[in-house]
Amino acid sequence: MPHRTNQLALVSAVAGALIFAAGLSGCEEQASSASLIAQARQYQQKGDFNAALIQLKNAVESNSDDPEARYLLAVMYTETGNGQSAEKEARRALSLNYPAEKVVPVLGKAMLLQGQFQKVLDETQKAAAHNSPELLCVRADAYLAMDKRELALQLYNRVLQIKPEYATALIGLGRVAYMTRDVDAARQYAEHALTADPKNTDALMFKGDLLRAQNQSEQALKTYDQVLAINPTHRTAHVEKAYLEIALGKFAEAQANLTTAKENTPNSLLVTYTQALLDFSQGKNAAAQESLQTVLHAAPEHMPSVLLAGAVNLSLGSLPQAEQNLRQYMEKNPDNLYARKMLASTLLRSGRTPDALNVLEPALKNVQQDAQLLALAGESYMQVRDFNKATQYFEQASGLEPKAAHLHTSLGLSKLGKGDKAQAISEMELATRLDAKSEQAGLALVRTELSLQHFDNAYAAVLALEKALPDNAAVQDLKGMASAGKQDTALARASFEKALALQPSYFPAAANLAQLAMNAKNPAAAKQHLLDFLGKNSKSIEAMTALATLAVSERKPDEATQWLEQASAENPDAVVPVVRLLTHYLLIGQNQKAITLARLVQVNHPDNPDLLDLLGKSQLANGERVGALESYKKLAAALPRSAHVQMQLAALQILLNNTAVAEDHLKTALALQPDFPAAQLAHAELYVRKGSHELALMIARKLQRKYPQSAAGFQLEGDVLMGQKKADLALPAYEQAFGYNRSNELLIKIANALRANGKDKEADRRLTQWLQQYPQDIRTQLYKAETLLADKQYKQAATYLEATVKQYPTNIVALNNLALAYQQLADPRAQATAEAAYKLASDQPVIMDTLGWILIEQGDTARGLPLLQKANVQAPDARDIRYHMAVGLYKNGDKAAARRELEVLLSGNMQFAQADGVRALLKQLQ
Repeated sequence: MPHRTNQLALVSAVAGALIFAAGLSGCEEQASSASLIAQARQYQQKGDFNAALIQLKNAVESNSDDPEARYLLAVMYTETGNGQSAEKEARRALSLNYPAEKVVPVLGKAMLLQGQFQKVLDETQKAAAHNSPELLCVRADAYLAMDKRELALQLYNRVLQIKPEYATALIGLGRVAYMTRDVDAARQYAEHALTADPKNTDALMFKGDLLRAQNQSEQALKTYDQVLAINPTHRTAHVEKAYLEIALGKFAEAQANLTTAKENTPNSLLVTYTQALLDFSQGKNAAAQESLQTVLHAAPEHMPSVLLAGAVNLSLGSLPQAEQNLRQYMEKNPDNLYARKMLASTLLRSGRTPDALNVLEPALKNVQQDAQLLALAGESYMQVRDFNKATQYFEQASGLEPKAAHLHTSLGLSKLGKGDKAQAISEMELATRLDAKSEQAGLALVRTELSLQHFDNAYAAVLALEKALPDNAAVQDLKGMASAGKQDTALARASFEKALALQPSYFPAAANLAQLAMNAKNPAAAKQHLLDFLGKNSKSIEAMTALATLAVSERKPDEATQWLEQASAENPDAVVPVVRLLTHYLLIGQNQKAITLARLVQVNHPDNPDLLDLLGKSQLANGERVGALESYKKLAAALPRSAHVQMQLAALQILLNNTAVAEDHLKTALALQPDFPAAQLAHAELYVRKGSHELALMIARKLQRKYPQSAAGFQLEGDVLMGQKKADLALPAYEQAFGYNRSNELLIKIANALRANGKDKEADRRLTQWLQQYPQDIRTQLYKAETLLADKQYKQAATYLEATVKQYPTNIVALNNLALAYQQLADPRAQATAEAAYKLASDQPVIMDTLGWILIEQGDTARGLPLLQKANVQAPDARDIRYHMAVGLYKNGDKAAARRELEVLLSGNMQFAQADGVRALLKQLQ
């Protein structure tokens, strides 16, 4: 929880919370004959600031050009912490010729309250020549807030030469002394100021801050009470008491002090900030965020609020915003360890472990006695799977806090990652002995035993944990998992049911009941368990997602879509279900739905990285490459340290044929993450495009050396050789890659290489064998159909594709290719099949081309030609589409236009399927 450190407590009145601190004393007041101003003065002397403000506002309303009323309003606003209004009234008083020697100090305080320190110095420089102690102290405070201590010292000393016992200058010197860690001198200045003026509330407040900084909380509270005895409505005293009470966990007392402060100064930003701190300390993050937005809107450079905003956003899971707040704070306060640790935590949760380690590195060099810092370093190395270093840091952390169960738990997990299973279990058992009721330690031990399939040990550990936590749903869930591992299905089911009885909203237990049913090959029962859970938890995202997954496994894509849509509709403000629904739409080819939804949710979540990514993917799926590029540029701005985003930008630039820009993005990606195989592969692809095959092969060999058991380097070598039309050399490289990664992608590459070597039968045999083993592999099915089409085996292709469409009725590629096969066979089902594909993806050029070409062949140029023209606009480089459009123009009677299109085709590379048709039609037109 962010709170003032000892140093902050004293310096904040100048360097941080000075933006909101009460105005300094010394403002002279002149009597006025106006009754309203006189009444305001009386209220002010009684400490009733609200009543005084009302009377002064009444005075201004009765005479808007009354300079005295304007000046007093400015003074009042500084005392209540309203810097903006104070500045406005002070400037108005100056414009009405009120004495500048009185107004300028008040104007300076108003700007101090807003954190405009340089502006204070600029606008008061001329008036400073009059040597007003009050104004000189204002300027000194501005210098101190900018950490220009020598200049501040000179001015405070100059004031004391003019007015030796001036309390404000003595307090300023005390703050400088404390900033230089001279606590004794700071205390002496406080006592000196109080000797000179025993009832000076500023001096008492400074003394209270000193006591609080030395952890003398009770004495500090008594000192603040002295202030309130002198001035019961002193805003800052109530706030400082609230700070202390928050740190002591006395939240009710803190709230009471803040309520009084609000009544006295209802628009005080300092009070609003402190309320945010209190709310955050009690876990009321949404309320804290709302208060901080108010503060930062008025004072965007108030660093305590910026730091607290980082903590609040981290707690709310708003990681990009938390990172932005914390980096802003650390630019001004690079030595603040708390901020550094929070920023590292934010980056870890964002999956940016290298960045987290970079943030931690300076502190790890200088700070060796902070267990939390060392634990963060251990967690960071755990994420990058450097278990040796992780263990080293966790051992240091647990050495500093040997009785901290959570540190031994983390140490055990790091040892488990190293493969030291016995020591891992030993550390976790120690954690449970140190704190038998520690849920984290006990659960980690049981889960570790389960992961090692030590089901008897896991069961024994969970029984011990059950004694300490008999009513814990997670414990019962793990008991069920251990029982299932021991093949005791009845006890497993009873444990899962007990977990749900203890906590009806505990989804893992419902999921495990469903899994038991699936293991028994009873999907209906699995579905019923999930429906029962949903009946008691109607908005459960997890349950509806699980039901969608179950529907997919049963080949019910429409039902899966309905569950995901329901999850999103029931939780309109949640991002996770929208992300899942968008991903699902893209997987099933519902690209228009995807882009419509992505654009809709962008309105409320314009900077969410996941949604920006999916918007870009949706735009790309809909052929909107330029729009996708803009979305990924926004994503890069949101995640400037992400190598993956730079990789996405490179891929898009490649699609747009901007290879030079693409290469820049790839270089950036590799600079951010040198060990990034995908970026290296893409870089090699660019070399191939430029004809630099040897450079591409160098990258392939480098990958092979670094990852000798990985497919990537060998697959790249095969790709480069295929690009050189060396299929005979590519084939063994692909086979070696396939030995490390038996994927359909590599199988298809092998089949291509075989076909290029004239080994069509061997390619077909490999594909058939694969599909017998993986009959659900739609990608390989579609490739097999495409080879049949390429070999003009249209009847076999149609039979094959009919089976595929029956299995995947909404797959647009299968439908489109089946329509093409029917067209070649003169099968009357061609148009209906093409229409079905068009209904699913009416905006894709290849789909428009198939339907348009079928219509042209059937003589329906009125409908077919516009489709082909639209497809040509979207895919101007697709030569087959342009040829089909030329034929359509010819059949529609526009021979001149047809001839122009054919001549365009003739001027380019004529190595495409319809080349003979182009020549024949052009000859006919000539």
